Amino acid sequence: MFIIAGLGNPTLQYEGTRHNVGFDVIDMLADRYNISVDGRKGRALIGKGMIGGQKVLLVKPQTYMNLSGESLRELVNYYKIDEGHELLVIYDDISLDVGQLRIRKKGSAGGHNGIKNIIANLGTDVFPRIKIGVGEKPKKYDLADYVLGHFSKEDRELMEEGYDRADHAVGMILNGEIEAAMNQYNRKVKPKEA
Repeated sequence: MFIIAGLGNPTLQYEGTRHNVGFDVIDMLADRYNISVDGRKGRALIGKGMIGGQKVLLVKPQTYMNLSGESLRELVNYYKIDEGHELLVIYDDISLDVGQLRIRKKGSAGGHNGIKNIIANLGTDVFPRIKIGVGEKPKKYDLADYVLGHFSKEDRELMEEGYDRADHAVGMILNGEIEAAMNQYNRKVKPKEA
C-alpha cells in the first residue's frame, strides 16, 4: 500500500492558500478516483482506495504544516510501510514557478518546515516527493503572509494544470516509474504562446 500525503493546514481560513496545495492535490485525487477522505486515523484525515491498480491511503495531516511529521510517523508505523518506496509527500515550493512540478526520491527540506518535521520524525530524508511551485515570494513580502495568501485567477489556472500533471506523475510513481516521472516533469514548462 502507498501512503500519499498532501501537506497543508487544517481549518477553513487556510483553504485555497499557497501553503495548502498538498491538500488541494489530495482533494483532486479523491475526486478523480472516487475516494472519500473523511476517515480519521491518529492526527490525520484519511481515505482508502485504488489508483491505477494500486492500493492507496490518501492523507491530509491535521497537525498543522510545521508538525506534519508527527502525523505521518504515526501512519508509517501503524501501516508498517517502507517510507523510501511507499510514502509519497506532495507540497508547495516557492522556488518553482506557479504550477511547475519537481519530483525527488530524497533530499533536504530546502527550508520547508513541514518537510523538516517529516525528516526529523522519520529519521530519514529518503522518501519520494512531488513539489508543486507556487511562485517566488515578491521582494517586500513576509514569507508567512505570502504562503498563506491566495492565488490570482491566472495563477489558479496554472495551478489546475499543475494538479493535472501531479495526477499523472502520481500514477507513474505508483507504477514504479519515478525516474520516468522525473525526466518528464522536472523540466521547465514553457508558457503557452498567445
